[in-house]
Amino acid sequence: MARTKEFDPDAALQSALELFWRRGYEATSMADLVEHLGIGRASIYATFGNKHELYLKALDRYTEHRNPQLLTELSGPGAALPAVRDVVRRFAAESTASGSRTVGCFLTNTAAELGPHDSAAARRVERGWEHLETLLHSALVRAQAQGELAPDRDPRGLARLLLVFLQGVRVVGKASDEPGRVRDATEQILTVLD
Repeated sequence: MARTKEFDPDAALQSALELFWRRGYEATSMADLVEHLGIGRASIYATFGNKHELYLKALDRYTEHRNPQLLTELSGPGAALPAVRDVVRRFAAESTASGSRTVGCFLTNTAAELGPHDSAAARRVERGWEHLETLLHSALVRAQAQGELAPDRDPRGLARLLLVFLQGVRVVGKASDEPGRVRDATEQILTVLD
């Protein structure tokens, strides 16, 4: 007879996500996960696989929870350009907020730590970036169709510029004690939408 799980796998995955996000992949050991999750090593392996598989599941969970918010913000009815500006400003504000400054963006952290040598992690990062770029591009196309963005502007190029900027903001926000740097750069990048 199979034993029932004595823990909530969803809560354990969320807890693992938080630990990986705060410490990174390499700095988190299986012993750390056992202690933090409060479940045995065998239960972790049986439910999530090895540390790498658990990390990838945590990364998937992170993007699944972030993407609906972005979709709502960037595809809502009404003016599109203010929504794009709001998203860029929100990313910048989150990047310099005292609580999130030390952990940064889990996707960006993964890109920096694992992207160069872990193809599974790199594919997930790329999918996350493609999703954000697509949402920005769609909003900018809509802005252009509604007369908010000049007809000679390139929505795809602007979406890519904003994507690269937002990832850079996440890195600078995590590493810098000077929030004015991110704020000033954000206002400058937004001028490309004028």
